[in-house]
Amino acid sequence: MSAVYAIATMDTKGEELAFVARCLKQAGVEVLTVDVGTLSDPVVTPDILRQQVLADRTLPQSDDRGTAVTAMGDALTEFLQAELADGRVSGVLGIGGSGGTALISAAMRALPVGLPRLIVSTVASGNTAPYVDCTDITLMYSVVDIAGLNTVSQRVLSNAAHAMAGMVTHQPPETELKPCLGMTMFGVTTPCVTAVRETLERRGFDCLVFHATGTGGRAMEGLVKAGMMRGILDITTTEVADEVVGGIMPAGPARFDALIESGVPLVLSAGAMDMVNFGGLETVPEQFRERNLHVHNAQVTLMRTSVEENIQMAMWMAAKLNRATAPFTLLLPEGGVSLLDVPGQPFHDPEADAALFTTLEESIEPCGGRKIVRLPQNINDPVFSAAIVDAFVKLCH
Repeated sequence: MSAVYAIATMDTKGEELAFVARCLKQAGVEVLTVDVGTLSDPVVTPDILRQQVLADRTLPQSDDRGTAVTAMGDALTEFLQAELADGRVSGVLGIGGSGGTALISAAMRALPVGLPRLIVSTVASGNTAPYVDCTDITLMYSVVDIAGLNTVSQRVLSNAAHAMAGMVTHQPPETELKPCLGMTMFGVTTPCVTAVRETLERRGFDCLVFHATGTGGRAMEGLVKAGMMRGILDITTTEVADEVVGGIMPAGPARFDALIESGVPLVLSAGAMDMVNFGGLETVPEQFRERNLHVHNAQVTLMRTSVEENIQMAMWMAAKLNRATAPFTLLLPEGGVSLLDVPGQPFHDPEADAALFTTLEESIEPCGGRKIVRLPQNINDPVFSAAIVDAFVKLCH
C-alpha cells in the first residue's frame, strides 16, 4: 500500500512532523515519517530511520553542516526514487528551515511531474527558484519558524497536511491519452503558437505549451528526458538571446541538448530572438542603457538584439544543432520574428534579422535530413504557422 512520506530533520522538527502525520492519519491517509536529520538523535521515533535513508552511505565527518545536508539530500533522492519505483509513494510532504528545505526539495525535484509534493518552509516567501526550479513542487510559507507547536504553526501545518490529503485522495478526471507535443511560446509569438496548437490538437495531439522564460525551456526539456514527449515544436527560441547576451531569462548552456539527444521529431523557428529580457527599466545594465529598449511592463524591459548579437546567437544555436543525428526542420520568418518585429513596431530591424538567418544557414551543416526553410511572412502570419504544422507532419511520417 502506498503512503505519504512525511519528511523532516527529526532531531529538530520531530514533534512538528509527528503533528503533520497525525493530521494526515485523521484525514484517512496512510503516512510514514522519515528522518533526515544530520545532528543528534530524533526527538520522536520515525517510521523510517535516517540509517535506512542513507543505506550504505555514511555522512561526512565534518563540522560543516552544509556538507552533511548535501550528502543526506543525495541519499534521500535515491531512497525516494527507489520507493516510488516500488509503488510505495503516493505523495511527499516536507517541513523545514533553510537547510531542511534545501535537502528535501533536492530530492523532490528528482521525482516525476504530477506526484504530489509539498514543503512547509520558512524560506517560501523569498526567492523560491533554487527550491522549486522548473518542477511542480508546492511551497507553503510557515509564517512562524518551525520551532514548536503553537497557534499559528498548528494551523499552517494542519493546512499543509489536509492539502496533501486532498492531492493524494482526489485523482484527476480520466481523459483520453494522446501523444504529447512540446511547444515554446512568448506573448509576442502567441498568435503563431496558438494556431499551431489548435491545428495539432484537432489532429489528435496533446499540446503542452511552455513559456520561454528560461525555466520554461528547461521544464520542456525535462519532460523530453523523461520520455513524455513525442515531438517538439521549438517555435520561440528567445532563451538563446538571454543566454548569449546576458538577459534574465536564459535556459542555460544545456538548452537543446535533450531535444537533440532524444531524436524526437523537431521543428524550430527563431521566435522572439529579436529581444533580450531584463527586469524593470532601472535594472537594465549600464552598458545597455542607450540601446533600443521597450518597456513591456513595470517588471519587464526588452532590448532589441543587434546585428553582432544575432550573429553570435546564430552560431551558438548552430553549434548545438550540428550535433543532431536525427532530422529536424528550421523555419525562418523573413517578415519578422515577433509582434514587435514588423513595420511600425519598435523592434523592426530587417538587417538584424538577416544576420541571424544568414548565419544560421551558413553555420548549420547540411546533412542528416536537416532542412532550413525561409518564408517571407512574419512568424505570426497564418501562412507561417501552417508551414510549421506541415513541416512537423512530414517529420512524423
